[in-house]
Amino acid sequence: MEKFVHRLYRIAKEEDPDALVTYVNYPSTEYLRLPFLDFFCFNVYLESRNEFENYLARLHSLSNDSPVLLSEVGLDSLRNGEKKQAETLDWQVRSTFKVGCCGLIVFAWTDEWYHGKHLVEDWKFGLTTSSRTAKPALRAVQKAFAESIPPPRYAHWPRVSVVVCSHNGAATIRDTLDGLRNLDYPDYEVIVINDGSTDSTLRIVSEYPFVRLVNTANRGLSNARNTGIETASGELVAFIDDDAYPDELWLKYLVLSLVEGDCVGVGGPNFPPPNDDWKIKAMGHAPGGPNPVLISDRTAEHIPGCNMMFWKDALVSIGGFDPRFRTAGDDVDLCWRLLDKGGVVGYSPSAVVWHHRRRSVRRYWKQQVGYGKAEALLENKWPNKYNSFGQMKWLGRIYGRGIPLDFASLFVGRVYQGVWGSAPYQSLYQPRGSFWSLLLMPEWYLVTGTVGALFMLSIGWLPWLVLGPALLLAIILPALQAAANVRRTRIPTGDKVLRSAFKVKTMLVFLNIVQPLARLDGRLRGGLRPWRRHGPKVRPRFRPATMKMWRDKREPAEATLNRLEHKSQAMGLLVRSGGDFDSWDLEI
Repeated sequence: MEKFVHRLYRIAKEEDPDALVTYVNYPSTEYLRLPFLDFFCFNVYLESRNEFENYLARLHSLSNDSPVLLSEVGLDSLRNGEKKQAETLDWQVRSTFKVGCCGLIVFAWTDEWYHGKHLVEDWKFGLTTSSRTAKPALRAVQKAFAESIPPPRYAHWPRVSVVVCSHNGAATIRDTLDGLRNLDYPDYEVIVINDGSTDSTLRIVSEYPFVRLVNTANRGLSNARNTGIETASGELVAFIDDDAYPDELWLKYLVLSLVEGDCVGVGGPNFPPPNDDWKIKAMGHAPGGPNPVLISDRTAEHIPGCNMMFWKDALVSIGGFDPRFRTAGDDVDLCWRLLDKGGVVGYSPSAVVWHHRRRSVRRYWKQQVGYGKAEALLENKWPNKYNSFGQMKWLGRIYGRGIPLDFASLFVGRVYQGVWGSAPYQSLYQPRGSFWSLLLMPEWYLVTGTVGALFMLSIGWLPWLVLGPALLLAIILPALQAAANVRRTRIPTGDKVLRSAFKVKTMLVFLNIVQPLARLDGRLRGGLRPWRRHGPKVRPRFRPATMKMWRDKREPAEATLNRLEHKSQAMGLLVRSGGDFDSWDLEI
């Protein structure tokens, strides 16, 4: 089915390359993956407002960076009554725009509806009767549309301080400040922390009188953000990078998600600007980008630092950002600390910022090396968040562009269909991590290098007959996996990128291959090595060490394990908790 729709899509594009082409889907075939479509289209019939908004959030998660259009919503007045129909359509229209969909189509204009040549008489979805007399739903829909565009609306918008930290960001900060000046929000301030810039950043920022400029020595990103928090006068503090610029409704969507979700913080997506050249667009699809990690469609474990907002009191209560993170990793650490205190970090798919990617392979390499160093710092501070291979153990799932998948995830998926295909929401589930995921690890290059060294040493000896093919596989398999990932990448149509598609995909294969190598470089420099160790150094002993813990009264097993975990950590031991499917509780 996916191949058939893709063929129809290509036929339509051949006739009119600039036309927008989509496919109308239903929850019962949600498992279809059609990333080539120009926008995401679904028919949604739900009569509960909470369930309706939750499902729209899910559609945003499934759509990646494509706009979401509801191609049909409505309610049958024959079974529910005209009053209930009007009330339901009112909140359906308002909710659709509140969660950031690009539009919706109400089904239908009139109760007179034919299926083929046959008049359907046991449904009345129309806004008017068969005789074209207006029903209460027509007035409700008119009013809802008039009051929902532009969205969203709120009784009391809290004051927001927008903090921009910049170190030599002259090339892009003008776009940032222009975007912030045009925000549609009633009460906000813009604070720029000039973190010891040596280029023309100071001069450019001085041209914008609405900006509060704070000059500091170059002390790193976390210190700059902490200075912004101290300077902020708003109840809320939002952060955006100096190489990004916001959608005009950015703050409104963030604030609504923060307040209605009872969250301590909230973030949103960051997309590459549509007018960048083909090289930068390729960088936008490369792995290792600033992607969110979602626990659910509305809550996150990590939100990228280029698009996030927090209550100022929550930031102050945990001491702000950790200064050890000078260039990256500060946002991950902050989210983990807030979650550890019982807070909830929300996610608003409609709070969009446009984020410039790196303009050259050299800058991309430098960025990924920096991310590798940040991973090493995080592993040193949060060893229980990493597995034995030195990879992060996210509670959620990474969403967005440039996420490399292993062979098993690329070609294998399991559809939840229900008995006889009766499930109302049929989703596609990816398999658990397999052996092939080892090829995605930066440390795979250490394996390849080791095999290569052994092969060179064994030339002229019998082992080279085995090591030669092994080295060839160690090199070819990651390249094939990279090519398979690039093949599924959606390249926009109707612009210069289409004519440069071959160049984009060729560069993407190269970036998929070099990105783990850059991360490995940073991880090794930062001390995140496969042979690393944690905990205090102890002398070898022949008898096992013991620890006593006495329980005077009955308590839940979870409380006992929690005390044991904290006691072990106080002794300097590295403790990991078992997961949902593990048969063990704690690992030391």
